[in-house]
Amino acid sequence: MKKILFPALLLFVLILAACNNETSEEETKEPVATEEPTTITYESEEGPIKVPANPQRVVVVSTYAGNVLALDVNLVGVDAWSKNNPQYDSYLADVDEISEENLEKIIELDPDLIIGLSTAQNLDKLKEIAPTVTFTYGKLDYLTQHIEIGKLLNKEKEAQSWVDDFKVRAEVAGEEIKAEIGEDATVSVIENFDKQLYVFGDNWGRGTEILYQAMGLNMPKKVSEMALEAGYYALSLEVLPEYAGDYVIFSKVSDQDNSFQETDVYKNIPAVQNGQVFKANAEEFYFNDPISLDYQLEFFKDKFLNSK
Repeated sequence: MKKILFPALLLFVLILAACNNETSEEETKEPVATEEPTTITYESEEGPIKVPANPQRVVVVSTYAGNVLALDVNLVGVDAWSKNNPQYDSYLADVDEISEENLEKIIELDPDLIIGLSTAQNLDKLKEIAPTVTFTYGKLDYLTQHIEIGKLLNKEKEAQSWVDDFKVRAEVAGEEIKAEIGEDATVSVIENFDKQLYVFGDNWGRGTEILYQAMGLNMPKKVSEMALEAGYYALSLEVLPEYAGDYVIFSKVSDQDNSFQETDVYKNIPAVQNGQVFKANAEEFYFNDPISLDYQLEFFKDKFLNSK
């Protein structure tokens, strides 16, 4: 009996020792590092599309350069409107100006991601150069748009953080401005371009998103009737007084014919006579990205609160 038991007991001890040794070896192994994904799938307006998880060479063919810059993503090419915005100068010094019509230039820049409006030309050809994502202007509100671009660039948290902070700052500024000018005061935004006067609704850049959406300031009734739905409305000088609010933001294009300011019609507008027209550089007011919005917010705080 003892002769049978001893070999069995010895075998059990050897098996137990081997198991302990294997466990010890597993515990001392270095953890295997997981590789970061090189692409992510973004749900675009046209459906899912694979884009770089960490894009390095982005081309913006229209509108959204400021959103990309605000998220600290490298741009190699931007449209002319963005290139001419003084607020972008420090960011775009070494970035090339491109056009959706000049495909050769875009190919030369070797982008890994292209962003633009859904109305951009040559979209099929752009998609052959690099993953191309487009947005329909106005389909998303201006803050949601920035978050969406954050998703595309794999920086949603950073985009959301800026949006949350901006909402607070704009709301506080709005309350201060309404306390200064009165709850019922009206504000209109005008611009002269190509010999045509325009007024704007609440979602066409020019600071309108801040004034009307974020701050809750009032637009004149005529502006609301004619410009709110479309975003802008073209009008003649003769009817401009009907659209001018108690305060007027004049988005001025310096190289345009602004001689309407010398007419009696313009000079007799109450906001003009009361010194309540605030002139802004149109090139700094076209867009509604974080860089532009931060600048516009400070402009409004300075003009409404410190100009008297």
